Amino acid sequence: MKLATYTRDGGAPKAALVVDDVVVDIATATGGALPTSLLEVLAVDDWHDRLSAVLADGPAPHHRLDEVRLLTPIARPGKILAAAGNYQAHIDEGGGTKVDPTVRTPRIFIKPSSSLVGPDDPVVIPAVSEEVDWELELAVVIGRGGRDIPRESALDHVAGYTIMNDVSARSMSWGVVERETHAWDGFFDWLVGKWVDTFAPTGPWIVTADEIPDPHDLRLTFELNGEVWQDASTGTMIFDCADLIAFISRFTVLEPGDIIATGTPAGVGVAVGRYLAPGDEMVGRIEGIGTLRTPVVGP
Repeated sequence: MKLATYTRDGGAPKAALVVDDVVVDIATATGGALPTSLLEVLAVDDWHDRLSAVLADGPAPHHRLDEVRLLTPIARPGKILAAAGNYQAHIDEGGGTKVDPTVRTPRIFIKPSSSLVGPDDPVVIPAVSEEVDWELELAVVIGRGGRDIPRESALDHVAGYTIMNDVSARSMSWGVVERETHAWDGFFDWLVGKWVDTFAPTGPWIVTADEIPDPHDLRLTFELNGEVWQDASTGTMIFDCADLIAFISRFTVLEPGDIIATGTPAGVGVAVGRYLAPGDEMVGRIEGIGTLRTPVVGP
């Protein structure tokens, strides 16, 4: 099933099921048994059973998909965690070395929830950077929380999967005359460069885990203005979804609604010096999930 958040006629955001071209309001369809916030829905232990019952009963259409505006599925997750350098081909294009996962661990950073935008919402190029790049990624949405989750059962904690574009500013105009450089500058593009508002387009919905039998066998493609830049399989991750969940949960409790972006394959702009500009359109697709369209505008 597809879980989404929508608004209609400027109203409050509401959790929904998307069935073909129909949007079914979850709170209404369940008689108020499930809340209006998708984040709160995922915190209900039997949310999947309740929504399966709604689908089995053949819910009456509430709205046509073209009558509503889809928003980012979860507006304010507790955490957005993202893997840096999780595809060898992406490391190679940046001049990196071979990663041996038997002696290395994932590199994880955090993006703020204020960076989230939904399908068709624009990425805004900030006035402080002229080197803004794309990174299309499979994103894991946690359904059942936990700490110290064993790798063997990690995928049991997944509510579903969505698409995220981990937009990155590769450099920044700091506004400090004769600014002193620092060793931390080398980490810029996967720390400060990830935090900018609108730098996490996500959606268009979450496809529940039962609809994605193997998240490591999905084709991922990214187009910029109709030209394909990224085309890869999620099966080429260095650390897979279970690895990431197990690793992250050693340090922090995972909660329903938390999002883990799993890294991007080769084909980013920085490798050839092509950066986003106002007027560009990004289109990301992941097999079994859907399409995420994102225009680019100036500051």
